Amino acid sequence: MEKLALALVLLITRSQALSEASTGLRGKAFIFPMGSTAFVKLRPPGNKNLTAVTVCLRYFSDLSRDMDMFALITQSHNGFQMYAARSKYHFIWVGDDYVWFYDMPHKQNEWNSFCGTWDSGTGLTQAWVNGRHSTREYLFAGGSLESSYSIILAQKYDAQGFDLRFDAAQSFVGELTDVHMWDSVLSPCEIQSYMKGMNFRKGNVINWQDLEYIPYGNVVVELQLKGGGANQSRSYRDEPHWSGPVSRRTHDCRSVFT
Repeated sequence: MEKLALALVLLITRSQALSEASTGLRGKAFIFPMGSTAFVKLRPPGNKNLTAVTVCLRYFSDLSRDMDMFALITQSHNGFQMYAARSKYHFIWVGDDYVWFYDMPHKQNEWNSFCGTWDSGTGLTQAWVNGRHSTREYLFAGGSLESSYSIILAQKYDAQGFDLRFDAAQSFVGELTDVHMWDSVLSPCEIQSYMKGMNFRKGNVINWQDLEYIPYGNVVVELQLKGGGANQSRSYRDEPHWSGPVSRRTHDCRSVFT
């Protein structure tokens, strides 16, 4: 009887450990410590066709080269992908085309907030970085991202049809956290609420606080560190684009354009 009880305790402990390994990322970050083909596959609760997308994430890196961060790929095209290049540019892929957004306020060795939006009805695609929005560009109007998609972090797909061919020279090196995805285009107010670390509506496709994932390669899950670089002695509440842990306060939409 004692052996059976011990076996049950060990089974419950192992189940809890596995659950914590695949969910419960509140206050944590994925760390990619070196350039490689390591990545994390995200598992949304249920895939459906997408005709609008907003993806938001935060990243921390000391590199200035091209770095892939988020990739949603379908069987027929390159889906929706986000990455940064040479510290000055941010890219968004939609379908089989992409657009560069120049001179966005990326900072090395500091946390950066990066959101991308796309609406099939108008084709309008936009980037937001650290509270600043880009111009609205035109991509994949009338298209859709079919439900048989796959989502990964820290790499981008270089081929169609789920052919996992990665380029280590463009892999993300650093930390990624607070990844959320919605099946709609968030309002400027909602995006600013995310960027400022205030109370925001969590992603209904990907929710960082309730997320299933599978790491591949050298990926570490650790507590999120506050500060870094020149700002390591400052509170996140001094940062204009993110106040660290999410505040219970809501963002005043009237202040977005004033």
